[in-house]
Amino acid sequence: MNIKKVNEGFAVAEQLNVNDVADLAAQGVKSLICNRPDGEVAGQPSYAEIASAAQQQGMSIRNVPIVSGQFDPADVQAFADALAELPQPIVAYCRSGSRSINLWALVQGGKGMSGADILSVGSAAGYDLSDCVRRVEAAASAPRASTSSARHFSVVIVGAGAGGISTASSLLKRKPDLQVALIDKAQKHYYQPGWTMVGAGVFQNTDTERDMAPLIPRGVTWIQAAAQEFSPEQNRVTLDDGSVVTYDRMVIACGIKLNWAGVEGLTESLGHNGVTSNYRYDLAPYTWKLVQGLKSGRAVFTQPPMPIKCAGAPQKALYLSSDHWLRQGVLSNIDVQFYNAGAVLFGVKDYVPALMKYIERYHAQLNFNHRLTKVDGEARTAWFERTDADGQKSVVETQFDMIHVCPPQQTPDVIRGSTLVDAAGWVDVDQETLRHKKYSNIWSLGDVMNAPNAKTMAAARKQAPVVAHNLLADMGVTRSTARYDGYGSCPLTVENGKIVLAEFGFGGKLLPSFPEWLIKGTEPTRLAWILKKDMLPPIYWHAMLKGHEWMAEPKLDSKE
Repeated sequence: MNIKKVNEGFAVAEQLNVNDVADLAAQGVKSLICNRPDGEVAGQPSYAEIASAAQQQGMSIRNVPIVSGQFDPADVQAFADALAELPQPIVAYCRSGSRSINLWALVQGGKGMSGADILSVGSAAGYDLSDCVRRVEAAASAPRASTSSARHFSVVIVGAGAGGISTASSLLKRKPDLQVALIDKAQKHYYQPGWTMVGAGVFQNTDTERDMAPLIPRGVTWIQAAAQEFSPEQNRVTLDDGSVVTYDRMVIACGIKLNWAGVEGLTESLGHNGVTSNYRYDLAPYTWKLVQGLKSGRAVFTQPPMPIKCAGAPQKALYLSSDHWLRQGVLSNIDVQFYNAGAVLFGVKDYVPALMKYIERYHAQLNFNHRLTKVDGEARTAWFERTDADGQKSVVETQFDMIHVCPPQQTPDVIRGSTLVDAAGWVDVDQETLRHKKYSNIWSLGDVMNAPNAKTMAAARKQAPVVAHNLLADMGVTRSTARYDGYGSCPLTVENGKIVLAEFGFGGKLLPSFPEWLIKGTEPTRLAWILKKDMLPPIYWHAMLKGHEWMAEPKLDSKE
């Protein structure tokens, strides 16, 4: 047990065992705070076990579980409440103590403690709190953040992901004095297309993360809250802090919900016993750990029913993992299985021949019309619902040594329960103008809306200028109508060093960005790998999010 004292009333610790609780009580500790989610690693004592031991010792305990690297304001407030309400001395613990002391530092920073003092305390305890200090200082110097209860804006954008920030930048590029508010409580922003590369050991997950505050365009009011209710008839959004924002026009860009609970047992199994997913920041490194460690056995890769974000990502994990095993000389000892809820390998047939060559190279078994329904990590078993050609359903069970899961996906609850959606639950827009079919002062882009395009970051890159132009045309600032052609791109990483650069629009029409002599999209190329690995991340951070519409300028209606 490694306890690190922060001050007279507070200390942090690495993961506690049940037997440690009695020792802490004997030392006079009155309360515990758990900052580690259950099930991060095999054999980790659960919160319930520690809580039971604490109660036997007459100690108080509070559960404030934090996924590594993902602190939001609600987490910080919950930790602040625990510090204020629990009897001292208090010991907070996680895997290494880092999450606990960072939470403490964020609370103190919010109370006005200087960055220098935070760094000094952290250093004395053996922790580097420089990232935490930068976050505190960024929040303190962000005048755009607003917490007042009654606000009105010309444009309100809900969601500060790729689509939301890009749209805000594109709007201000065209009309710099526009009053824009961006609603999102997240403190971190992620380049999610990079997580496939993290799962293959090409990137570190920290390469894909930035603080949110510096990414908010200058001149935009950042409202650090979440939308709780939409009232489009009244041009009003109610936030989770109880305040209300009204608007003249609104853009919905709040992304997609990963429904981990949609597969029985998955939530409890993730992150240990060989169960992983590149669809989560903290799990992508575990994918790479599993791939490196697997020398024989069965590797299972799954894909849920469409629509999902980046439909190629489930098989990208298969290709990159298999390529590593091939290079290490162990692929012949590994049974690679791909279970797809759909009926085809890829939705645009032009790319299938090149992909099938890799399926054959890696000796991967394709199992179509198989939907993952249950995972038992301890038993290393997964269950699928199989639908045959006659529509009859049956249950298929398989063992695994490693399983990469793509979770089922849907719109966020606040969207699905609103009047903004179609019968399937997606924001209902015209697929070309991205304007809402019912509410003429609302537009939407990205994963949350129902245009029949691939849900990829590349699609949002093309959609943001369309939304910006058409919204401003409605205001009389721009002329003509911009039309979205359904463009989406899926760089299919078929091996380490080569990519099949799938680019297509509505109806599967091929929409290549480069001449065939440079990059032939239907074949694997080294140049496409360089584009994905070395060029697209800086283009994302420094061009797309900044409103630089390189190869993304909207197509205007020539008839107007």
